Amino acid sequence: MAKKTIRDIDVSGKRVLVRVDFNIPLDNGQVTEDNRIVTALPTINYLIEQKAKIILISHLGRPKGQVDEKYRMDPVARRLSELLGKEVVKLGDCVGDEVRATIEKMQAGDVILLENVRFHPEEEKNDEKFARQLADLADIYVNDAFGAAHRAHASTDGVAEFLPAVAGFLMEKELDILGRLLTHPEHPFVAILGGAKVTDKIAVIANLLDKVDTMIIGGGMSNTFLKAQGYDVGKSLVDISKVDLAKSMISEAKSKGVRLLLPVDVVIAPVAAPDAEQKNVPVDRIPPEWMALDIGADTVALFTEALKTASTIVWNGPMGVFEMAPFAKGTEAIADAMAESKGATIVGGGDSVAAVIKAGVAGKITHMSTGGGASLEFLEGRKLPGVEALMDK
Repeated sequence: MAKKTIRDIDVSGKRVLVRVDFNIPLDNGQVTEDNRIVTALPTINYLIEQKAKIILISHLGRPKGQVDEKYRMDPVARRLSELLGKEVVKLGDCVGDEVRATIEKMQAGDVILLENVRFHPEEEKNDEKFARQLADLADIYVNDAFGAAHRAHASTDGVAEFLPAVAGFLMEKELDILGRLLTHPEHPFVAILGGAKVTDKIAVIANLLDKVDTMIIGGGMSNTFLKAQGYDVGKSLVDISKVDLAKSMISEAKSKGVRLLLPVDVVIAPVAAPDAEQKNVPVDRIPPEWMALDIGADTVALFTEALKTASTIVWNGPMGVFEMAPFAKGTEAIADAMAESKGATIVGGGDSVAAVIKAGVAGKITHMSTGGGASLEFLEGRKLPGVEALMDK
């Protein structure tokens, strides 16, 4: 995807509206995980060095088009100020007279963070008038929010109709790495797909079956594939409407010479609770009233062995109910195996990224995508509105 970036445009002295993805977890007004702020720093620092006037805009949570105190951007501004080592001025709205007046007084290198753009219902409607109001604040638009690039919203798509629109460094990096993954991956290429629902990953599986050498399927979605193979999976999560599709995908993988790996054993419990009784059993020994909640020890060995010789690995989705410690071992094992790989490792999706961070191996991963839904849609081969809106080189 040859899109122009901030290197290709003169930003000196210009008002630059930067769409960032600061949709980060908060607890009692404190930032609990700042990876999405940290990954935006190269773009922000470059604009500071180039003496631009930087106006940052982001969403936070799902305030449903109205002001919600728990989704204000103030904690984000405080953390960004700490990371930049300079004051970030946080405004009380993202449009209006006060916002325009403050921007008019900006000096080169100043950084302003606008209020949560989703406090306005016009944002998610991609309202043209609202997009023009945002555009009127700046001379140049930069999209550095890959995590929101699959949304055709006013701040990701509409505003680009009215301003020169280019990519920031994070957006450029995401497009470069994920683009090469689909067009020129190093082989052997292994994809690991997990998570709860088959529906969320159908298009990704279909697109990657033409590109990978090995496909590993774990998490809740693997139960549907096990059901398709004739196993009784008890009370495990199964998408009955997708069992026939899973059968066809198993056949398609075989016809294309793709090695498809499914769990051979699972960690089961009668209920999904941290203190529930649990057992590690083969996939053909799941009792009727029990459910699979993680991959088992033999499956961990099978999956991790397949990663040892891979030149490219992409992972999206946990191997079990990893937010509960007793059912997190499979996901943690995949994170460790990714860290030990000598090939290129790409992790996409909030849960997978969180698992890597929790495992303390983030520094050993080639690339952790900041976009869960966006990276999935990209891997499906779909066009992303926030990317399409940018100027071509």
